[in-house]
Order: sequence, then C-alpha cells, then structure tokens
Amino acid sequence: MNQPTHKASSRQWRGVIREYADRLDVTDATPIVTLGEGGTPLLPAPALSRRTGADVWVKFEGMNPTGSFKDRGMTLAVTKAVEHGAKVVIAASTGNTSASAAAYAAHAGITAAVLVPEGRIAMGKLSQAIAHNAKLLQVQGNFDDCLDLARELAATYPVHLVNSVNNDRIEGQKTAAFEVVEVLGDAPDLHFIPVGNAGNYTAYTRGYREDVAAGNATRMPRMFGFQASGSAPIVRGEPVKNPETIASAIRIGNPASWELALQARDETDGYFGAIDDDKILEAQRILSTEVGIFVEPASAISVAGLLERSAAGAVPSGARVVLTVTGHGLKDPQWALRLPDGSEVKPTVVPVDVVAIAQVLGLSA
Repeated sequence: MNQPTHKASSRQWRGVIREYADRLDVTDATPIVTLGEGGTPLLPAPALSRRTGADVWVKFEGMNPTGSFKDRGMTLAVTKAVEHGAKVVIAASTGNTSASAAAYAAHAGITAAVLVPEGRIAMGKLSQAIAHNAKLLQVQGNFDDCLDLARELAATYPVHLVNSVNNDRIEGQKTAAFEVVEVLGDAPDLHFIPVGNAGNYTAYTRGYREDVAAGNATRMPRMFGFQASGSAPIVRGEPVKNPETIASAIRIGNPASWELALQARDETDGYFGAIDDDKILEAQRILSTEVGIFVEPASAISVAGLLERSAAGAVPSGARVVLTVTGHGLKDPQWALRLPDGSEVKPTVVPVDVVAIAQVLGLSA
C-alpha cells in the first residue's frame, strides 16, 4: 500500500483555480475570483481506524474560507459569472451556499441574491450571508421551492445561477479528489460523503476518474453517500415533499444532481444509505471528542455512515478510507451543546481554590 506523501511547497496556496488551472475551464485572461479556498487538511483518524479496522482519513472541508466545501465550486462559478459579464449571482440555499455565494460575490464586487427557506437555516450561516451584504430573501417554502424560484429567475432575468446545477460548481469541487490523491499517493479504497443535493458525490467521482485517466491514481474508490433518514429521497427512490432532519445542510427533498449521482454510484459500485438524527449526533460527538474535528451535523453523517457500514461488514479490514466532512461545527453549534440524553451542557462551577479544582479534575498532589 502506498504511503501518504505531501506536496512539497514553500509558497502560499493560491486557491483551486490557480493550483489546478490546467484541469479547469480557464485561460490566462480569466478574471479569477478566489479567497484561497482548497488545500484543506486530510487528517488521519486513529480513533476511527481502531473502531473499524480500516485506515481512516478525514478530509476537513470546514477549513475553507467560509467554513464549508461550497467554496471550491463557488470560486469557479463566480469567476465564470464575472468572465461572462454578470453583475448579479443568485442561489438557493440551506445555508452554506448562501454564505459562500455572498463572500465570493463581495470579493468580486458584484451582488449576491440568495433564497433561503424561512426558519430553516442555521444562524451561523445566515449571519455569514448578512455580513457579506447579500440580498437575503427567506422564502415561505422549503429548499426545493427556493431552487425552483432561483432557476426561473436566472432563466428570465439577467442573473447568473450559482447552485450546484451549474457545472462550474461541480468542476471546482472535483479538485478535492485531486488533493486526496496527492496526499495519499493514490485514491482510497472507499470514500464516504454526506449527500444533500448530491453534487459533491458527483464531483469527487469526476475528480477520481480524471486522476485515473491522467495516471495519478490506479483505481476508482467505491463512493458511499449518506442522507438523513427524514430527508432521503435517493434512498427512497422518490422526492420527499417535507424533509425533516437536524442536519440542515442536507435537508433537501429533491436533489438537483440526483441523476448524475446515480450514474456516479453505478460507475464506482457505490452505495447510498440513510442515517437517523440520533446516530448523526452520536457521530458528531465521536468525531469531536476522539478525533478533534468539530463539524456541523450534516458533515458527521459520513462518520455515522462509516460506523454503520463497518458494523454491517461492508468495510474490509485494512481498507484505506477517506471521509469528507463538509462544514465546520461553528456553522451550527447548538447541537454540540446538547448531551446524548438531550440535556444541555453546563460548566462545572468551582470556587477560587486550587485544591477544589484539583479534586474536580481527579488530580492528586
């Protein structure tokens, strides 16, 4: 098995477009809009390796500029929008897309309009879009209503749609697979990923396919995608009209990249599964307390999926496994403040006394 290697470099990371310009639809004249996205850490996870018997690594996409993987696709989507002369970009969002679109539009000096489901977005994400001066509209409907409206607006008015139905988004996101191969020296055996609109599942498959074709990787990994049980249209085989889950980033009842994701599943001998909210929160806590990585609930579903598939005997011993965790925990921190029994975490109050504090910590002189 190849040992992980790191790309030696003494220069600053330049963002995914400049780093992979020869593998993206850009020219020397393209006006690149970047916030330095990409180059995120791929971290070994010994605690998860011990739990599963596999060699587990975590691709921490929460380290992107706005705290989620969306930045990889947004840099290219906004770059191409500016190249085409757009002054306004529009997106439907459950939160992370709105934050990313707003930030990149602000950097480009154009306007971002985002449609979010009313009352269905984490405040951490809402605050980002507002901070970046987006024109934020809360629609009295769900995400799928927002996307339908955004598509119609883009088709009728002079605005550029930057949702994952835009192929530039998928193209930008495929670069995460390039980074995985660069660090590990080859593609992993298995790759686990959260599924909302399913664009990232498609993007990683595309990236790995291109790396195989270029001779950078010797294999395609099996792609495992997971949806929340209350929002699992691909697993059910039909749209979910009113999706329900605490994992707001994947609360999507009719994924925009559904057909492409099914093609990617078939190409990689992949798998789609559903995980309930309790298991998602349990996995979030395992990742933060045992691995040291804090993610929003939607991201933790890849960990929950690994544990579920491992228990089912579907993860071979010694297999090299990569988990993508898509968004930082500070996006939606409220769930981290709850204990498994549903009660709220409260700090232990101590007096101004060294001995008393030592006793609480179980220390002895």
